[in-house]
Amino acid sequence: MFFIDRYQDLSLDIVGFLAILGEGSILANAQVSTLSRSIFLPRLLPAPQALLRPARPEKLEPTPGYVTGVHSGNNRTYINHIGQIVLDAENMQDFDVRCVEIKREKGTAHWEVKAKTLSLVTGVTILGCAFSIALLVLSIVWDDGMALLATVSLSALSTIIGIGNKWTLQFAKRNPTPNSRTPDGDVVVRYPKGSFLVVKCTEDVARELYFAPENIHYMVPNPVVYRLISLCGTMLLMVGVVALGNARVQSQTAFGAAYMLLNAAYWLVAAVPSKAHWDTSPYTVIDQRIEGSLEGRKYHIDRNDSFTQALWKVIIITKDARWIRLSNAAPQTTSWDEWLFEAVKHAKTAKTYTDDDGTLVYRKPDWNPQEALGFYLNSRKTDLQEV
Repeated sequence: MFFIDRYQDLSLDIVGFLAILGEGSILANAQVSTLSRSIFLPRLLPAPQALLRPARPEKLEPTPGYVTGVHSGNNRTYINHIGQIVLDAENMQDFDVRCVEIKREKGTAHWEVKAKTLSLVTGVTILGCAFSIALLVLSIVWDDGMALLATVSLSALSTIIGIGNKWTLQFAKRNPTPNSRTPDGDVVVRYPKGSFLVVKCTEDVARELYFAPENIHYMVPNPVVYRLISLCGTMLLMVGVVALGNARVQSQTAFGAAYMLLNAAYWLVAAVPSKAHWDTSPYTVIDQRIEGSLEGRKYHIDRNDSFTQALWKVIIITKDARWIRLSNAAPQTTSWDEWLFEAVKHAKTAKTYTDDDGTLVYRKPDWNPQEALGFYLNSRKTDLQEV
């Protein structure tokens, strides 16, 4: 039975593959990391090929859902990335209802949303740079030319990637018609799981966060130039991996340890909520709640057992049902039309008050939405006969 007798007999040719593992953790925060200037820092980067794409994205990745203006009539079948980030709505469960008011801070502009200067993304970038410096010094001390070549190639690769992928965020500016009346900007966000997020805001804020296109402006706008940059990056990656495979055993061991630690760090960063990496200071989010929701619950989220109950809570807040038809949030039948008419009538009687901690609270009218819906459904033989 074969065993290794000496350390020098240890073969680590496979260590080069560690440099190209971990695409998922890199892509999880690729957009915010390439927004930061730290992307230019020479460093070790796990799975750099994930950012050497033949074509770059033209807009931020949206979130599945439906966004409808309560009064404006605007409607989208997806949720803008920045709108989702500002409200940190990743953890909403089935039939949850949350209500917030969003204000833009005076003296700030919507295009000032950017990557945080001090964040975990910046931390792993600095960690990769520190590993590059350490490996560069070790390759010189150990007189290992192949390790030196691998360090320089793989570190320069991150800078090449930064040049090709650096971008800035650009919102479309709204140019209102002079002397025209701007409708209220209240928005209802409906998620596929049946949860709702009601946003009280001005029309300007609603368009910035939910209806305006989130355009990406790249530092290198020409796609042909970008592909040439990606080609250079690909060549550096191949040279670095080949050189690493021919480095000394102790150098390969150091590289292997560095890449394993970096992969673990990037996976930990990917597990953190996305909002932790973005600077959303231009916007202030003020939570509101519905009477009966637990005051100590995070974001004052109201839990419900059914979609009907959740929809009723949203109608209490909006006091309107036209947005429901626009977003297809309820079946278009006579029974549901009658239920919605009565729901809005009761919702308009709902009052609000401010609790001890300054939170605006919506009172619930004395009306059972589940029983009312059952009555209207039973008053008809079948929905098919109604159509």
